[in-house]
Parts: sequence; structure tokens; C-alpha cells
Amino acid sequence: MKELFHYRLTARERPSRSPSPESACRGMKRRGNRSDDPSIINHSSSPRIRTLAKALTPAFLRFGGTRQDFMVFTPQGYHQPDSGPTAGQSCDDPEPPSWLEERLKDEWAQRQAVLLREDRQRKYKRVKFTEFTVDLLHSFTNCTGLDLIFGLNALLRTADNTWNSSNARSLLRYCESRRYRMSWELGNEPNSYEKKAGIRVDGYQLGQDFSHLREIMSESRLYRDAGLYGPDIGQPRDHRTDMLEGFLKSGAEAVDACTWHHYYVNGRDTSLEDFLDPEVLDTLALKTNEVLEKVRLVSPGKTVWLGETSSAYGGGAPGLSDTFVAGFMWLDKLGLGARLGLGVVMRQVLVGYGSYHLVDNNLDPLPDYWLSILYKRLVGPEVLKIAAFSDFVQSRRVRLYLHCSNKQSYRSGAVTLISLNLSKKPARISAPALISSSTVEAFVLQSDRPGEEGLYSRSVKLNGEVLKMVDDKTFPDLQGTRLPPAEHLQLPAYSLAFFVFTDARAAACREHGLLR
Repeated sequence: MKELFHYRLTARERPSRSPSPESACRGMKRRGNRSDDPSIINHSSSPRIRTLAKALTPAFLRFGGTRQDFMVFTPQGYHQPDSGPTAGQSCDDPEPPSWLEERLKDEWAQRQAVLLREDRQRKYKRVKFTEFTVDLLHSFTNCTGLDLIFGLNALLRTADNTWNSSNARSLLRYCESRRYRMSWELGNEPNSYEKKAGIRVDGYQLGQDFSHLREIMSESRLYRDAGLYGPDIGQPRDHRTDMLEGFLKSGAEAVDACTWHHYYVNGRDTSLEDFLDPEVLDTLALKTNEVLEKVRLVSPGKTVWLGETSSAYGGGAPGLSDTFVAGFMWLDKLGLGARLGLGVVMRQVLVGYGSYHLVDNNLDPLPDYWLSILYKRLVGPEVLKIAAFSDFVQSRRVRLYLHCSNKQSYRSGAVTLISLNLSKKPARISAPALISSSTVEAFVLQSDRPGEEGLYSRSVKLNGEVLKMVDDKTFPDLQGTRLPPAEHLQLPAYSLAFFVFTDARAAACREHGLLR
């Protein structure tokens, strides 16, 4: 599964392939009515954010979210059509002066209040963007190895309420003239168009709009085979599955993957207990199965992605979504999403808006970022049956997922056990005989402070050492602790862990098999 990260507006990370702009991982939101967003300028040129983003590859960067449906491409004629294959700054360009970075950080902090107010009032200003923004995005993704997904405005409508594609055509022409390779989306959470814009678009019409976009893409040599994803509908509730059904009937053939969004709780009224509640975590399975069943009935075989997700909607839960406790929701979503068969999980957000970001406003990685890095390095795409372990775990507050290990990090046949202990008491996991004879590399994540107080911390320890960047381009040591073969594994209270059985020689992991 591939994690995605949003650059919010919004990035994605690939969970395992059985499987987070708004990555990998989301990143940053457009703001106000300025033509070009200085927060994007700041973050995209920062050596640290480039280092942090590059470490999450392979991943997508999704530039989309609520404000994508209020963005209008307004070209200024910066480049002529024949100006060549590259644009934006070089990957080797000198980094911006520190005074400029600090100024832009201050501007971004001030504007977050504006974005939050717009979200609460559901009143959004139209935002103009120029070639400069597109160049910056392409430069950033090109220099970090991320795959860009650009979200187009679906609320530009004609008199008969069909999609007005003229602005999108202008943007695609510009991108093709610059030879920018990217994928596309159209609209964000169409189920909420009436609330946020007073426009109602039914699922069948939306599917026709996507088919129209696919026709436009087919006219382009560069984009005829590019990815198109949608409809980025909200999680199943009331009429939303009906909208999804209508979309699939008319637009399923146009998209490469069907996308939907999921959040566990409302960021304005949630609690610490919700983040540790197994029943709350299990709602992902309920919602996912509803979507998968609808897709199976209407468009059998269509790939399903979780196109936007985090812990809490409404910008996240302040004091929770950016702390250690959020890791339980994030790691469980990666493990459970892979088991259920979601092809991609797109994380809201990489950096910027709200409190559910992976990287804070000082560009320091938060606990969920470190979880994401370890997941990428240790976990492979193949999902294995977990029954052998589950038989030995009595508590519902211990959650386990088993994968083949990442073959770029470990030899063929190694397996990785993803473990979560949501309890204030330590837990013991009994390993089945098949792999209990293997040497284990343990990666145990805990808060830097003990007990419940530590759940609110924004720092995390790996095997007892606090994780923080050495400098803008250097990561700390992320090595595991080698344990001898044993029948039991120890899982501390309130901890997250990856146990890699390096000598397991699992047949499914040698033969690229996939079990669920």
C-alpha cells in the first residue's frame, strides 16, 4: 500500500499494496485570495522539507482539498510554449536566506487563523494561481521524487450544470508545454458542494464530468496515459453511497482508482480516550467494507484508494492529532487498510494547515512522521494472515498486523509484525513456532514521557532514544535492537512497535504471495 501525503491545499504514502495538496502524506492549504501562496514557496524551497519528503518516497503528493474547488488558473505568460522541458528552480539552487524563511513562516502562521475561520463558516474565497505555483510544485516533486497529483476545480459549471473545462484545458496546455508529468483529480468531496458553494451535482453527472476530463487528457500526448483519480467522496453516510453509485455508473471507466475520504472523529469534540478506543479504530473497517461492496456491485475489479485521511476532521484535534497518541490511529489505519485491500492511503497533511500534519510549522518531524518513515523502511506490500499471533493475544487493546518485510531492507522471506499496545499495562505477545526461532530486530516507539501524560507529547523515542533531525539533511540513527530468538515479545504500555523476523523464511514472502 502506498502512503500519500497531501500538500494542503493538500501528500500520500503507500500502505502495503494489499496497500500522505490536503501524504504518503497532505501538506499545505491555499489561503486567502493571493495569486501565489508564500507558504508553498517557503516549504518547497526548504532543504529540510525536501529531505523529509524525499525519505517518504515512493509516494504521491496530492495538491488538492476543499480549496481546490475555489482555485482558478490565471496564466501571466511567464513562459512561452516552446520554452523547454524544465521550469522552476533547479534542485541544486542555493537555499533561501534564513531571514526569508522566518518571514514566510510568520506569514503562514498568521494565515492559518483565516483558513480555520473559512472552514468553520464554510465561506471560501476564490483563489487565483499562476504558472509560478505550478512550477514550484513540479520543482518540489521533481527534486524529491514524489509523484504529483493535481486537483482540478469541479465547481466551474456551465448554465446546464455540466463541468466547464476551459480553465482545466488552459492548465493542461501549460503543463504539457513544460512537459510536466503528473496525475489528475477533479473536485473534492462533491457530497458537500451544496453546503460550501450552493451547487448540487449528482453522482451520475459527476461521472460524466470525469469522462469529459478523460477525453481531454486523451487528446494530449503527455497525459493520454496519465492517472486520473476520483471522486474523492466523503465517507459513507446518508446519500453518499448513492452518489458513489451514480458516479461509478457513468464515470468508473474514466478513473484509474476510486477514491474516498475517512476520518475517525470530529476534531472539535473528541478526546484522548477516542484515540485509544478499539471500537473507534474499528469504524474504518465498517466504512471501508461499505465502499468496497458498492464498488464491487457496480464496477467489479475497480481499485479503491483512501484518497484523504487523518485522525480527526475539521483541521484535526488540537493537542491530540499532532501528538504521540495520534500514532495509534495512524499506524492502525495503515495496517488495517492494507488488510482490507485499500490500494493507497493518502495522509492529510504533510506540512502546514491544522493540527494533523506530519511536520510542524518549524519543519520538525512529529511522531506520525517517524512512524511513516519506519513503515516505509520495514513493511513490504504483501499482507499475511495474523491468526497465528492472534491466538496468543487476549486483550482487545493489543492490535497486530503481519506483512512481508520490505525487500529493499531485508532478505527475501523476512516478515514484519506491526504491533500496537493501547493499554496502560505492558503486554506479552507469543510468537508461533514457525518464526519464534528467528532473530528479531525490534523498533519500539514510546513517548519521551511516561504514562498518560506522555500521550500528549510531540516527541517520540525509538528504543529509548529521542528522535530528532541531526541537521536539515541528516536523519538520526533509525536502527533496530537485535533480540535473540524467543517465544515471547514484550510490548511496553502505550507503545507502537515493528518486530522484524529476519530469518523467518516465510514462503509467501519468498514467492511474492499475498494472503489476507
